[in-house]
Amino acid sequence: MPVNNNTDMQFYQNTWMADHLFTVCDFAGPGCAMSCNEKSTWRALDRKTKCFTRAIKQVLASTEFFIKQDDDVLADQDYVLALMDKYRGHPDPLFISDILHHNDRINVFSLSGITHGNGKFYMFNRRLLDCLNVDVGYIGQRYEDTVFGGMIHTGCKDFNVTYVQEKNSKIWHRKYKNKNKDIDLAYIRNH
Repeated sequence: MPVNNNTDMQFYQNTWMADHLFTVCDFAGPGCAMSCNEKSTWRALDRKTKCFTRAIKQVLASTEFFIKQDDDVLADQDYVLALMDKYRGHPDPLFISDILHHNDRINVFSLSGITHGNGKFYMFNRRLLDCLNVDVGYIGQRYEDTVFGGMIHTGCKDFNVTYVQEKNSKIWHRKYKNKNKDIDLAYIRNH
């Protein structure tokens, strides 16, 4: 590849994730590790989150780190690898994301007073996955990130969960712009 001063090498370095993807699709097909429901809409993402969490608990038993990211996100490879190096062997459940807090007036025991991540990107370790309550109960449709936070809240409450604020400058959501690249990562909206 010819390179000049306008070439954004960071973009090319960050296309590394393809070899590490466990894809959760709307339907079974080529390139899909699993399917959770017939059609993804924002109304079904809470159920899809429970489905993929249950699946990775069963299928990826020897994996230490997991990343959930939306399909309109690009994560900086060096940043992710640095997080893995820093937290490898971490003794407690670990959750890295754009940390948010939620109070739910209806689901006070499962989804109120919880910490969760902005769903564009979150990273967590095996210890967190092992204590998640994938059968968290709640009334009504809820955002998938809130439901994942509820899984942490109800399943990992007896553990010292480590919450780490992500560096937003290393996670590109919907738009990637740097040097000679200006990419709409969500050109076609999914929902």
